[in-house]
Amino acid sequence: MKFLIDANGILHVSAREQRSGKEAEIEVKPTYGLTDEQVETMILASFDHAESDIEARQLIEAKNEAEGILGAVEKGKSKAAWQQLTAEEIEKIEACESDLKAAADGANYKVIRQAIDQLDKATHRFAEIIMDMDVMGAMKGQTMDAAGETMGEGPTAPHPFAKAQFDEDTD
Repeated sequence: MKFLIDANGILHVSAREQRSGKEAEIEVKPTYGLTDEQVETMILASFDHAESDIEARQLIEAKNEAEGILGAVEKGKSKAAWQQLTAEEIEKIEACESDLKAAADGANYKVIRQAIDQLDKATHRFAEIIMDMDVMGAMKGQTMDAAGETMGEGPTAPHPFAKAQFDEDTD
């Protein structure tokens, strides 16, 4: 006996009698399946709702991104770099942060995206200060040459690398 279920959910059963070699086959179709009209109606409905589905997805993605950015800014306030910002910069960041929180509570993904962009611009210098402080911490006050000597060889691979060779153009 052989049993085969195809992509449409139809079960094909075939059997062969060993003595006579006679073969028989039967198809078992599900009775709970959808009619062609039901499938067509569902497809047309999906086209009708495609735009609202896309907008809903964009809203969810924007809200998730806003949540992540707001969390990063809140975490960044505990870093020493926050103290290096001017009062005006802090005020601007906090205003943009407040705007983003309000936008994220709404249902317009475009407004959320605009608020994300504004907070990104407001925190640009803050991010630069954090990166500069991280680099200085890694170098521990050394010059670039001295830091390079103590930082090691860099990444390794399980196989050797050959030095690059450049051919001179001899026209």
